[in-house]
Amino acid sequence: MSELINNREVDVPEQTRRQAMLREIIKELHAGKSVEEVKARFAEAVGDVTVAEISAMEHSLMTEEGIPVEEVQRLCSVHTAIFKGSIQEIHRSNKPEEQPGHPVHTFKLENREIERLVNFRLQLHTDKFLRSGTEEMKFKLLEDLSLLLDLDKHYSRKENLLFPYLEKYGIYGPTKVMWGVDDGIRSMIKQAKAALGSYNGEAEELGALLANIIQEVNEMIFKEENILLPMALDKLTEDEWVKIARESDEIGFCLAAPEREWIPERVAEPEGAAAPAQEGGVAPQGFIRFETGLLSLHQLETVLNHLPVDLTFIDENDVVRYFSHGKERIFARTKAVIGRTVQNCHPPQSVHVVEKLLADFKAGRKDAEDFWIAIKDKFIYIRYFAVRDEAGQYMGTLEFTQNIAPIRALEGQKRILSE
Repeated sequence: MSELINNREVDVPEQTRRQAMLREIIKELHAGKSVEEVKARFAEAVGDVTVAEISAMEHSLMTEEGIPVEEVQRLCSVHTAIFKGSIQEIHRSNKPEEQPGHPVHTFKLENREIERLVNFRLQLHTDKFLRSGTEEMKFKLLEDLSLLLDLDKHYSRKENLLFPYLEKYGIYGPTKVMWGVDDGIRSMIKQAKAALGSYNGEAEELGALLANIIQEVNEMIFKEENILLPMALDKLTEDEWVKIARESDEIGFCLAAPEREWIPERVAEPEGAAAPAQEGGVAPQGFIRFETGLLSLHQLETVLNHLPVDLTFIDENDVVRYFSHGKERIFARTKAVIGRTVQNCHPPQSVHVVEKLLADFKAGRKDAEDFWIAIKDKFIYIRYFAVRDEAGQYMGTLEFTQNIAPIRALEGQKRILSE
């Protein structure tokens, strides 16, 4: 495949042969062959493999071979075990990713903290709890799992900042697979916390669950650092890494934060320099005339950002075109989602719900749909509206999200100003 980059300058027929071999090996795993059988064949026939080849293989499994995303996720840990130790290191003369503040440096910094948490603290407290079952060890385990849930920020930065840029370059397979595995890890951690909360001596089940969490978290670190991040470094431009670094604060960091802002040498901005204009250039300073009034662009955006709700609009082609940016958003949004299809902004497990809702809106079967969920002290009301023009033509969907816990708590009446 001519689009694959191979530092050893393997010719195109050789790359094509490798790709065919990789697909066959994974399909054999899918058919039930043992890891050891396949591993031996892999070592003999394929040898070293590049990150790009793994990426293309996962993509082709879903798009060409028709293997569902969920099945590739199931095989992911198995083929990672096969590839471990055989992935080529990509050598670079200049490595900005090793500089503090670069998103890749931050991902790896967090991974070192995550490793210490799961392989030392969590493992140690698991062993002690399974032997003693004391309340003290139980609370230490709960504390470890609560800390580990912080990796949601690490995964969210991947999913909402890094994945959209990879998809711009046509890389969908690895992102869908990894997002699904991320969600599985999140779910297992929450399940373990719940099991500890109602623990009644089921040591074997709990031990297996905690061991699985430790294994999956470690495997994800390996996949990130040997597959995802090298692939992203091959594809993304320096400008794109700058945008990711600048938007990372909006989601937050896991167990560690960058030491300083990353500024590439070529930028050399003086202190106090103005932030770069948004993608697409400086916004015009004109006005927008509505049927019922006239507002400047600045007034309009400020009004929308002051609404006590989060707004997101996708167009008739399911592409995210706008979201409001208030002080306290309920769900994380970054500018990287603009221009991305809404299906790729959701985990693979929930895409079918999105597809069904949009199909109903486009067909005119529904004009609105509501959901509500409780998250900690918030009660989140999520509303979707089909946006249609005067002729009834579907123009897109508006998502309207609000924390209505304070509204639900209202009683009586209020007729005077607050002091």
